[in-house]
Amino acid sequence: MFRYLIPFYQPDIDQWSLEARLLRWLTFVWLLIGLIALFSASYAVGLDESNDGWFYFKRQGFWMIIGLICFKIVTELPLKIILKFSPWCYLVALILIIGTVVGLGQNVNGAERWIALGPIQIQPSELLKPFLVLQGATIFGSWQRQPWRIKGAWLGIFAFTLACILKQPNLSTTALCGMTLWLMALAGGLPYIQLLATAMMGMVTAALSVAINPYQLRRIVSFIDPWQDARGDGYQLVQSLLAIGSGGELGVGFGMSQQKLFYLPFQYTDFIFAVFAEEFGFVGSIILILMVVTYATVAFLVTLRCTHPIKRLVAVGVMVILVGQSLLNIGVNTGSLPTTGLPFPFLSYGGSSVMSSCILAGLLIRVAIETYQQEIILNN
Repeated sequence: MFRYLIPFYQPDIDQWSLEARLLRWLTFVWLLIGLIALFSASYAVGLDESNDGWFYFKRQGFWMIIGLICFKIVTELPLKIILKFSPWCYLVALILIIGTVVGLGQNVNGAERWIALGPIQIQPSELLKPFLVLQGATIFGSWQRQPWRIKGAWLGIFAFTLACILKQPNLSTTALCGMTLWLMALAGGLPYIQLLATAMMGMVTAALSVAINPYQLRRIVSFIDPWQDARGDGYQLVQSLLAIGSGGELGVGFGMSQQKLFYLPFQYTDFIFAVFAEEFGFVGSIILILMVVTYATVAFLVTLRCTHPIKRLVAVGVMVILVGQSLLNIGVNTGSLPTTGLPFPFLSYGGSSVMSSCILAGLLIRVAIETYQQEIILNN
């Protein structure tokens, strides 16, 4: 059992597919880049808040170790066992999300997205993501075989979950989770009329959320022209663009970012890419983006090779969240998309985020492993 707790020890890796091995090492590289970027982005804030520049780095390192242990366990366990326990894990995460809605959450920056379990503060909507993917794959991957009472019940649970996350309020995570489920349903072959109706309902809900929450409308307006209110609603984006522009071709050097020195808000969470771009420049940013694109390409190859409908949709869901969320974060930092609160997987500070991302990566690798094993059995 001890080998389950050593993430970098994998004696049977020669029995893995090439895609599984590539994804494993890409995950480790992504985590390493994240630690390097976080150390620089959070050092000044940690020094100011707790007189310890390593404060956020050490906390992230702790959660990263926990996440890697979860990653190792997921890659070792058969997916059918994980799917068996997935509904109960989903239920626990949903109960925690409901807790944030009914007033048990902690208010941070005007939103109750976090809940305290003793000395530990977690974000349930982040922990939900792997189990959302698993349950979505289970339902949409066996859509034709499921009775309507099961399909209807889970569709209702998904809708209720998204409504609770939206109530926190957290429009960006709601949109990401909704988009993930929709794309998984599309890949699962659900009727186009049902998908179109669901997409229309989602857009109407998003429009109502923007109408009810004026700050969301201000974010959209400020995104169009942030310089019009550079000291108000457009401040975050303006400072992010200044950071990225200051990086030039090769960057100002590791640890030398000026915008992270209390000019750029959320410099170690939502806007960590801007700090990375300032320090490593255009070349460093392109290398990071190419790494994410490589991850997406390998993940896509896994989905093409997988013939099992549920496992294939698990791979699709993981790819959408890890790659899609990364691109959305980059889009926000560069002013290509309205400002949202989505973290950059493996880079942004957050224990719940890094644990969720590690579990998702483990699920994708597990799909690649089992697909390869199935191919060997069929060929023999």
